[in-house]
Amino acid sequence: MRFRAAFLLPALMTTAHALPAWAQEAEEGGGASIDQWIDSIVAPVTSPFVNFIFASLPGTNLPWIVLWLITAAVIFTFYFGFVQFRMVPHAIQLVRGHYTSPDAAGEVTHFQALATAVSGTVGLGNIAGVGVAIAVGGPGATFWMILSGLFGMASKFTECTLGVKYREEHPDGRVSGGPMHYLKKGMAEIGKPGLGKGLAIGFAICCVLASWGGGNMFQANQAHAQLVVITGGEESFLNGRGWITGVIMAAIVFLVIIGGIKSIARVTEKLVPFMGILYLLAALIVIIANIDHVGAAFAEIFEGAFTGLGVAGGLIGALIQGLRRATFSNEAGIGSAAIAHSAVQTKHPVTEGFVSMLEPFIDTVVICTATALVITISGVLQQDPTTGLYVWDEAAGRIATEGGLTGVELTSAAFGSRISWFPYVLAVAVVLFAFSTMISWSYYGLKAWLFLFGDNPSSELFFKLLFCFFVIVGAAISLGSVLDFSDASLFAMAIFNIIGCYFLMPIVKREMTSYVSKLRSGAIPKYVGEQPA
Repeated sequence: MRFRAAFLLPALMTTAHALPAWAQEAEEGGGASIDQWIDSIVAPVTSPFVNFIFASLPGTNLPWIVLWLITAAVIFTFYFGFVQFRMVPHAIQLVRGHYTSPDAAGEVTHFQALATAVSGTVGLGNIAGVGVAIAVGGPGATFWMILSGLFGMASKFTECTLGVKYREEHPDGRVSGGPMHYLKKGMAEIGKPGLGKGLAIGFAICCVLASWGGGNMFQANQAHAQLVVITGGEESFLNGRGWITGVIMAAIVFLVIIGGIKSIARVTEKLVPFMGILYLLAALIVIIANIDHVGAAFAEIFEGAFTGLGVAGGLIGALIQGLRRATFSNEAGIGSAAIAHSAVQTKHPVTEGFVSMLEPFIDTVVICTATALVITISGVLQQDPTTGLYVWDEAAGRIATEGGLTGVELTSAAFGSRISWFPYVLAVAVVLFAFSTMISWSYYGLKAWLFLFGDNPSSELFFKLLFCFFVIVGAAISLGSVLDFSDASLFAMAIFNIIGCYFLMPIVKREMTSYVSKLRSGAIPKYVGEQPA
């Protein structure tokens, strides 16, 4: 998804506090703003939970929740025999529409399910988060991001296979799936119904909260902030009028999500490739313009992964930053993507497990690496001309950069070194990323909401209207404690999800073994269009 609110950049935060007029007047008059008032109420209640989820392991600045996710990814990788490398060619065939029976249950194609899930993860984490990782951990952090993404593919495979296997198919053709369903049904199947129900409810509650905050308000907030920046900053008409951005975005979001997953999928299958190509094309321009530095950049990435290249913390610093950024970006093990993938048209649950593996690869291995490579070769990181080592800024706690930039500012400057108009491209990317994330997370939150409160039209409409209301709220005001709590809820989803996946992974292995055996024997026809090949 994105990265924690605590990692937001100062330049964004200065424009993110768009308040209603009465709240601004209260601030100018010395009174508390609506932001401060809400924070004063929420923070004391939520801080213990937030501090627990993001508590660092002793002697490090690595949150224990990151280790929880990485450990699961490694275990799944070995348990399934490095499935993320063996089955990628078949996953690509599935995305192209092969081996998919036209009469299979489900609402969207493999490609549409993948696009919807990718739209929920690709975004500011790939743009700003990578800038933070490299500024603190050096280019070597990129290596650990890539490695984490590769292992994370196995986590996606596990949860998305379970999502399809235990989904509920409704009489009208709709399907509902995701961790809350496979935790409840799958755990009951192996004789642990009480534990399964508890895990399912815990996951669903956290998913709803995460959809309102990190999947909604934070996205609207940052989209508005970028619009303010490119339209004049403090002189912009939009400055202090976040509600305008919020109303417009809420209206567009509502028009898309009112049509359900099929409507969302139709948008994401066009939007995600456009976003990815736009961003990667800009990266390619910078890389080609600095082609003579690419070899040295890769050398720095690999050498820095094991030495730190003079960065404070050395190897450990690079490793920690790489793991943090990859985990916060691709959401492998969180369980959210399994909700979108569960809507796919297929007769074999494991096929969507294979397709879902492409998601961390696109998010972390491709897009995050492209960002890291641009930053490394652009010269925005300051190096000692004598030793070639990076200059460490003790006061800032990171590598010295041009103008003291970090995060999204650093990424923007790196691209801008060769593309003067890139800030406008970045603004478009941020808005599109924010929009795509909101519509994907509206679906995640909706399915969790319906699991908790009943699947009926009135409950569904109420959630969608409530979701759009929070779009306006998010664009209009800054809610630090609320967003921190939402981010903590997002990662708390992984606690419930991974516990269940450990119990259920033998079932996934049986599904995989059976399918691969049938595939090799020719028992599964290779459909092309609506006819078997």
